[in-house]
Amino acid sequence: MTRRVTAGGVAIGGGAPVTVQSMTNTDTRDLAATGAQIRRLAGAGCDIVRVSVYDDACADNVRALVDASPVPLVADIHFDYRLAIRSVENGISKLRINPGNIGGEANVRKLADCLKAHRIPVRIGVNAGSLEKDILAKYGGVTAEGMVESALSHARMLEKCGFYDMVLSMKASDVRRTVETYRLAARRCDYPLHLGVTEAGTPGMGHVKSAVGIGALLLDGIGDTIRVSLTGDPEPEAAAGIDILRAVGLRGGVDVISCPTCGRTCIDVEGIARRVQEATRHIRTDMKVAVMGCVVNGPGESREADIGIAGGKSGGVLFVKGEAPRTVRGDLFEALMAEIRRRIRA
Repeated sequence: MTRRVTAGGVAIGGGAPVTVQSMTNTDTRDLAATGAQIRRLAGAGCDIVRVSVYDDACADNVRALVDASPVPLVADIHFDYRLAIRSVENGISKLRINPGNIGGEANVRKLADCLKAHRIPVRIGVNAGSLEKDILAKYGGVTAEGMVESALSHARMLEKCGFYDMVLSMKASDVRRTVETYRLAARRCDYPLHLGVTEAGTPGMGHVKSAVGIGALLLDGIGDTIRVSLTGDPEPEAAAGIDILRAVGLRGGVDVISCPTCGRTCIDVEGIARRVQEATRHIRTDMKVAVMGCVVNGPGESREADIGIAGGKSGGVLFVKGEAPRTVRGDLFEALMAEIRRRIRA
């Protein structure tokens, strides 16, 4: 089990539930736009949100953003330890920074002293595209060993200052390399691990890469917080992260299963399944709901579901675990939702 850190009241590691993160892509100097996007991300299901802090104006905005945010915020900082200190002093809950690029040992110590005084954790983020030249030369390119060595070398800089509240990430755009790297890191340290496939791409293929990489690690018992990286609007990242956690059994909620459809299909399986998924996204009660296209195979294929519907030529068959199936007419989506609501109230 990894050690535990806390970011604004949200625990990471040490057996705490795996959290979902995303990052704003607004100009942090635009307080209104950034604050609005933070609230949308929180509403979409993010437990933690990261913002870029790249100049004094961004650092000045941290206090207002923190005060208005419904979730803990992380300041993403490169090269300038003074921006990191200002962000901490302005109330940020966590930093994302690499100690090796903030200007030497003296600056690392100043930052470590500030972090300890305010009890703020740090994520050390290593990406395959920005490994140090000496590590690339040592390993002949980007390798899992080199990425882990880079992360742990950054961590040692803070360890020398008596600071240990760290989370590590070692992301690559290559899914296999990402998985190999995190598996190696899990064997070599007990720091919490932030999972993600960086530069995964646009929605679609980006979802697939992230689900394969993050999901494989979570099924291995590796990972304490996740971020699905998708090009464009960050809000879909939250839903994707939650879906991955649900798929591997680490997040409660409604699991909608539906058949692929065939020539016997009698109802709009896709349309009903999409409506049910959207209508139940906010529900945390564990429940498996099935939408099946015909009464031939539907009831049998969905026997593990708590509630389900199978389409017929003039309606459908509604089945609820522990009860006799019954024929329903009219709006099958509404019939299904009525049973879901009944189960939640029970």
